[in-house]
Amino acid sequence: MQKTIPFLAPLWGVLLFAGGHLAMSDPLQEELRSTQEDQTSLAITIFNDNLALVKDRRRIALPEGVVDLAFRDVSARIQPETAIFRALSDQSPVRVLEQNFDFDLLTPGNLLKKYVGRKVQVVQTHPTTGEETMRDAQVLSAAQGVVLRLEDHIETGVPGRIVFPDVPPNLRDRPTLVMQLESAQAATQEFELAYLTGGLSWKADYVGELSQDEEFLDLAGWVTLHNTSGTSYPRARLQLIAGDVNRVVPAELPMMEMRKARRAMLAAAPEPVSEEALFEYHLYTLPRPTTLADNQTKQVALLQAQSIPVRKELLLEGSEYYYRRKQGEIGTKMQAMVFLEFENREVANLGLPLPKGIVRIYKNDSAGNAQFIGEDRIDHTPKNEKVRLKLGEAFDVTADRVQTDFKKLSGFGPWQYQFESAYRITVKNGKPESVTVKVREPIPGDWKMLRTSHPYEKESSDRVSWILRVPPEGKTILTYRVRVRF
Repeated sequence: MQKTIPFLAPLWGVLLFAGGHLAMSDPLQEELRSTQEDQTSLAITIFNDNLALVKDRRRIALPEGVVDLAFRDVSARIQPETAIFRALSDQSPVRVLEQNFDFDLLTPGNLLKKYVGRKVQVVQTHPTTGEETMRDAQVLSAAQGVVLRLEDHIETGVPGRIVFPDVPPNLRDRPTLVMQLESAQAATQEFELAYLTGGLSWKADYVGELSQDEEFLDLAGWVTLHNTSGTSYPRARLQLIAGDVNRVVPAELPMMEMRKARRAMLAAAPEPVSEEALFEYHLYTLPRPTTLADNQTKQVALLQAQSIPVRKELLLEGSEYYYRRKQGEIGTKMQAMVFLEFENREVANLGLPLPKGIVRIYKNDSAGNAQFIGEDRIDHTPKNEKVRLKLGEAFDVTADRVQTDFKKLSGFGPWQYQFESAYRITVKNGKPESVTVKVREPIPGDWKMLRTSHPYEKESSDRVSWILRVPPEGKTILTYRVRVRF
């Protein structure tokens, strides 16, 4: 009895099932199939930039001679030119003669397109009696709808259920890497398929809770995993690469476009490890296997650190343009920027290489409810480096900046222009407690500080700063005079 695959016209995309199973024949009757049921282990190394290395180990029984092995359940975004298939023992030598990646998947629309020019059957049901009749038809077109040739006329649309005799051999129900192998003898052994794929990515996110006295921070780090690769990865051992790996060809190319460059495969570190250096990057190994389902986002704990000493900084920063010409009032009601700093050191209860990501900071209000107070993005931060976060702008700490004097002393060419100017910066504090504010000014050219009301620090060749103490609900006035030459 002939197998049939009906096509339901009213739902456009529903396949008729017979006896609870999809009625379809094997696309290639003589090929050998391997599915996830054959897996003995699965390891994935995920990079920051939408790239992953998959190492899929399976136990497969190969016959002697040449055989087509359909390696099913691979990523739909596999880069086929990076695939490496090898036996893990010398039990029976196996050579890969050729390989094909079949990504044209079984859908009602694709099935109909494969039958253009071929015979199908149309099943129609009488609306009153329910009696079914079956008629032969030829598919003329499947573009923007369907065109059928019946015995005595041509019809557009689907006048009933379309019944297909078989599944074409070049149409598969899931992404499959088909390899033609030559085995020296019949044997069952373990093989590994390693390949690079898109559709897998990760990022780090951090959540910090600031103490009430704003002197300590509790920090939690999370790894957020994204899987849009077109397949699931059951019980996979996951490793994450933190660092920017050079790529010859961008990862975001259509999956059917063959890349011209073959990329080097990166080996994952042996377990058990939680974090280690790998070349010029850092490798993180998750402590236990996890399942990554297709189209899933999953979070896994990365770190927990308690009572990290922090320092809050209120900063008012100027610009260099007003040292070149007369300005008068430069800015009023400038708000101080708020920064939070801490050291990534073991003595500060941290001391781990931190992958780049967003750090979100919370603080409890008077009722004990956590409130969001700002966030910032950090780059990859090695151990013993400083972490500096800009959280926002202070509401109660503002400043007015006025240019009180400006003189042109000379100027007829480069490095002959000389200006002398004076400034008054009034820093105001609306809080009921005193605050410390840093005022930083970038001074261009060759400069000399002539006079200042407060001690200053020369941070660099073109930058000076003052530390001002501003009383509760009061103000502090900074004045200075400077001579510059361009």
